[in-house]
Amino acid sequence: MGEDHTDVKTEKEPQSEKEKRIRKITQLYYSRPDIQEAIYNFSKHREISPRYFEGFGKRPDALQFKGDILGLAKKGATSFHCSEELWSDPLKIKTGMDKKEADSLRIGWDLLIDIDCKWFDYSKLAAKSIIETFRRHGVKNVGVKFSGSKGFHIILPWKAFPKSVNGVELKDMFPEIPRILVAYLRRYSETVMRNLLPENYHDEFRNTNIKRGVKCLNCGEIADSYEEVELFCKFCRTGEIRKVHEGNETVFKCPECRRVMEKINSKKVYYCPRCNVTSKFDPKRDLEINKNDSKFRETEEYDLFSLMGLDLVLTSPRHLFRMPYSLHEKTSLSSVVISPEEIDNFDIKKADPMKIKVEDFMPDSEEGEAKKFVMQALDWAKTEGFDKEVEKKASGKYENYKTVKLENLKDSQFPPSIIKILGGVRDGRKRALFVLINFFRGIGVPKEEFEKRVYEWNEKNEVPLRKAYINAQLNWSYNHKIIPPPNFDKDYYRGIGVDPTDEELKMKNPINFVIRKNTLENKK
Repeated sequence: MGEDHTDVKTEKEPQSEKEKRIRKITQLYYSRPDIQEAIYNFSKHREISPRYFEGFGKRPDALQFKGDILGLAKKGATSFHCSEELWSDPLKIKTGMDKKEADSLRIGWDLLIDIDCKWFDYSKLAAKSIIETFRRHGVKNVGVKFSGSKGFHIILPWKAFPKSVNGVELKDMFPEIPRILVAYLRRYSETVMRNLLPENYHDEFRNTNIKRGVKCLNCGEIADSYEEVELFCKFCRTGEIRKVHEGNETVFKCPECRRVMEKINSKKVYYCPRCNVTSKFDPKRDLEINKNDSKFRETEEYDLFSLMGLDLVLTSPRHLFRMPYSLHEKTSLSSVVISPEEIDNFDIKKADPMKIKVEDFMPDSEEGEAKKFVMQALDWAKTEGFDKEVEKKASGKYENYKTVKLENLKDSQFPPSIIKILGGVRDGRKRALFVLINFFRGIGVPKEEFEKRVYEWNEKNEVPLRKAYINAQLNWSYNHKIIPPPNFDKDYYRGIGVDPTDEELKMKNPINFVIRKNTLENKK
């Protein structure tokens, strides 16, 4: 391993109950030879990073010996995470390396499906749907493990993939090809899952924040909806058309005489930001689709993609996921391996770290058995135009810009204003998102980690932002140079309902605050 990454606690930072619980068992648990062997064997050719409850250790890193696992646990490591990409030498990875350098080091990649659903029974249905989708495409061997919380990880190893398609090496097509494969999985497995859902599932989610609406028939996403209102001023004999959110009761005034304009007509409009298509509906026809327009479904339904907990952002360069048999900080449960047949009857009690039996997460795949799956996914992407979208997104240069290099980074080193924002806001959500994106990028937080935190933050808001809006802001950010978040003396923060402290104002910027805190704690 690399440097010592001891997680230092001070009297000012008392351990939480969750931290106390997991630290009681880490050294005993990671001292088990079978646990060490499972983690070590899976780590080969992978970049790894131990987590010290609150933050990750230095990157890149790798396990040299089985004993490194217990050694790191004694120094404070609570869990171990690794890359889905396979490298000839993980220690040669450099932050900010370009695609050519990455391709020369990468020897392959596994397809890792992360199911992160809030409702465990529906995580099971999602996992079963994905496995069934693989089987319908000739893939019989997949690995399954419990995530340690509410979901599952499904792995299709590099061995199962064809090594080239149309003369192009697949190892160099990361993350473009995996993103297409995940998108195809989402679209196909949704139809499989629909047949597994209980009849009353609509009632179960009536009071949840699972998105519901009209679906785009092209990509399967829930469309944005608004009203297109036709306004008329009877005094000036002028009219105009406005786009308003549903239920908006704003009174519009004539730009000429300032009298109130009358609403003489309105149409419900559905817009898919992914496909950039729009359809208009006459509300008097009860959401019936126009005869010459079939871009959207006729009835509203739940977004099964959200329900399944699948997201494309998880497939990204240097993405880390929890290793098999690693503990989970929130639950103190083990990320235990199970067979596909065990999913239905799996209970989280079977992930008790003191009672588990070790199995191999990596399935015994046949060479190239996923070729049919890959070819059909590529054909689908080309037909839907999704390959161009993925190529555009994958060209984002997030990892090509230099950021601050911080070691042993912890939330306790964040400015109080940022911590308050992360707890959720009522006003200024878009401002808060702008601050968080530039803050996380500026301090060098890995892309997949900060995206996850942004989505978790959004769920804490009194009224969450639309996922499409967040995706758009993230994608815009990746295609532009990193800029620091606003200084503390700007009105940005007070507009969110946050008053920066005197210490923050003295430090001027959130990035400066973190650098100073991190440097002081590392010196200690």
